[in-house]
Amino acid sequence: MDFITIIDYIGTFAFAISGIRLASAKRFDWFGAYVVGFVTAVGGGTMRDLMLGCTPFWMSNVAYLIVSGLALLFVVGLRKYVVKLNNTFFIFDAIGLGLFTVVGVEKSIAAGYPMWVGIIMGTMTGAAGGMFRDIFINEVPLIFRKDIYAIACVCGGFIYYLCHYLGVAPALTQFVAACSVIVIRILAVRYGICLPALHAEDDSKR
Repeated sequence: MDFITIIDYIGTFAFAISGIRLASAKRFDWFGAYVVGFVTAVGGGTMRDLMLGCTPFWMSNVAYLIVSGLALLFVVGLRKYVVKLNNTFFIFDAIGLGLFTVVGVEKSIAAGYPMWVGIIMGTMTGAAGGMFRDIFINEVPLIFRKDIYAIACVCGGFIYYLCHYLGVAPALTQFVAACSVIVIRILAVRYGICLPALHAEDDSKR
């Protein structure tokens, strides 16, 4: 098992937990929570693979279904600690965001696409699953709000290619890029950094 596969599994586990955590707050049953967690974990990668002309990764590897199931058991088994912790969703979401961004960039490089495609695919892999999660639980997706979310993925993609251009070792490049996404996301929330909201002309006159 190579390092990028390990990253993929860890990201799946982290993102599934973030989805299950929010589903539990909405009082979904176990099956509903599992579906939300699974879609959160594989939604972005599925869109990426379809756009790259590949069979969605989870259709040829049952491990992603199993990892999502383990995430459900993790939340159920530790629900007294996980569900009640306000920061749990944010922490696991940030981890999944960083790890999946790297996976998306890596797969684009392996498919022979240029840098700008890799950054877009990395951003999609990281952010689209969270979009599906929010839609499933009837919330406005984070990527459409002022939060620094998808922008963190874009920054991570640029950092990945910068490290790659400078000849940094692949494993270290992956680590630095993933950490950069996580750190940007955490700092943005910690210090209230966000993009300006777009207001209609009528709203600006109020």
